[in-house]
Formats: sequence, structure tokens, C-alpha cells
Amino acid sequence: GEVVSKARVPAHGQVLQVALDPPAPQQKSEPPEGGPAHRRAGTHSERCQQGHCSLVKRTDDWFEVFAFHLDRVLGLNRSLPAVLRTFHSDILPYRYISGTPRPVVWWDPDIKHLADKDNDQNSVPLSWARYQKLLQVHCGSKANLKTAPCVGVDHPEWGRLALYDFLLQVNDRLDRYCCGFKPDPTDLCVENLLYTKCGNTNELLLVHILVRKADPSTLVFIDNAGRPQQSANNLNFRLVEGIDEFPESAVSVLQSGCLESLLLHSLYTDREFWDSQGGASGFRTIIQTVEQRGKILLQHIRDKKLRVNRDL
Repeated sequence: GEVVSKARVPAHGQVLQVALDPPAPQQKSEPPEGGPAHRRAGTHSERCQQGHCSLVKRTDDWFEVFAFHLDRVLGLNRSLPAVLRTFHSDILPYRYISGTPRPVVWWDPDIKHLADKDNDQNSVPLSWARYQKLLQVHCGSKANLKTAPCVGVDHPEWGRLALYDFLLQVNDRLDRYCCGFKPDPTDLCVENLLYTKCGNTNELLLVHILVRKADPSTLVFIDNAGRPQQSANNLNFRLVEGIDEFPESAVSVLQSGCLESLLLHSLYTDREFWDSQGGASGFRTIIQTVEQRGKILLQHIRDKKLRVNRDL
């Protein structure tokens, strides 16, 4: 669609929220007078509340588009749709229309955000200590979703999240303090001295724990760019700490040996992303990295004798 308005995202200086005018359906007859104007009516906020907005991210966040395809191939279906696109609109700042494609992620108006402006990237406030406690009580099956330590999220959701974050090495959600691996000196957790809090679990907070208002027991995965270059000898196993079950559909894909072919088939559907990475040959290295992490995770599941549960 055509960009019709934009807005900055508070505390995310390099992310732009844009409203898109959906393409008009092709008609044999002439469109009614004022048709395009009618589609563009309303404020930017109103367009976003109607589901017509997306977040345009940094060029370096291309891995988030890959992560979306991984989510779908594994059968998790928890991440928001993401594509890679080149923009040409005069409404956007020059750096957004300089010819370099950018990741574009759908902005879901139904996601629940806390009213606290310092914690609005969560649907529920959750510390590491409480997270470990709720994993033990199996919320939704053995414990009431609305009774502490539960926060309203079904127990199997955490296994889906942990598997996904481990394959991508996303630490921002479960380990924003970088307690489970050796971070690079340029990482924000080092620059902001977050890692110095690792010794006090009561101070460790989870971020981007999000649900939809209409489905508060199911997680939504956002900001999934992860760490494509993370070496196999520095993987973050804190991401799977306390997890005692993983989803069968995702584990089956990892076991099948078909992950590469499934991913390539899916990635090909976003031709701009496909071409920007050089096609199949350009994706193979990162796919092999994810496959290796998958094998390591499968060995972890075997070693710990963890359950693999059929998806509901």
C-alpha cells in the first residue's frame, strides 16, 4: 500500500511507524468520487487502530524477517508478519527512501501494553524469579492462570518462546542483562552496565512479554532480530532454563532434516528479501547456523529428558 502518514515511536529513535493505504480493489467500473480520500480518512492513530500500520525498522534488523519465516515453518505462529521492502514515499525521511530495503513489521493494535510508560513493552510485569516460579507450577493445567505466580499465560507458551529464542539467540526478552552468555563489549547490556545485576535475581526483569487483549493466554513474539553471528560455543542456555516441555510440531521439524528446504520455500515468497540476500546461496549460512542450534537444543532435550507435548 501507499504510505499516507508517519509517527515516531517513543524510546525507539530508529523505528518509524507508518500508516499504509490499502490498495483499492480493482473494479471494472469507475470508483466512487472521493474513493481514495475516503480510504485515507482519519488520523494516523485511527488508521493504526484499524490495523493499517507497520513499523519500519533499521536495515540491520533484516534478521527479524528471517525470524518470521522460521516462526511459521516451525508451526509456532506467534510472531507478527514481517517483510523486507524498499520505500519511495516523499512522506518519509530521506534515509528511509535511499534505496536500501528495510524490515517492515505489522503493528498489531490488539497487543496489550502496561500503562506504566517505563514498562510499556510488556503486557504483564514479570521478574526472572517469578518467571522461574510460574514455570514450576504449570499455569493453566495444574495452577489457575489468574493466581500468583501465574500471569495469565498458558504453560506451553513458555516452551514455544524458549525454543524460538534459543534458535535465534534472542536475549532481549528472557535475558536482557546478558547473564547467560559472554556479551560483546559493544552490547547494550555491557554499555548500560545491565550485566552487573546478574548476581541479584530479584532485580532481573523480563521484557517484551506481550499478549493480545482478545487472547491474553497466548504470547506474541516481537523484536525477534536475535544474534545470527553468535558462535556455537557461546550459546545462551539461560533462555531454556526452567523449561520442561517443548512443542511437538517445532521439535519434529528440527528432527526431520527438512528445515533448510522448508525455510527456503518460505523465504522465496518474499522476493525482495530473497533477492537482497542473494537467493538460496545467500541464506544457506544462516540456515545452517540455525540447524546447528537446533541439533544442540535437541541434545539438551534428550539429556534433560524433557517432554515434547502435542500442540493444542
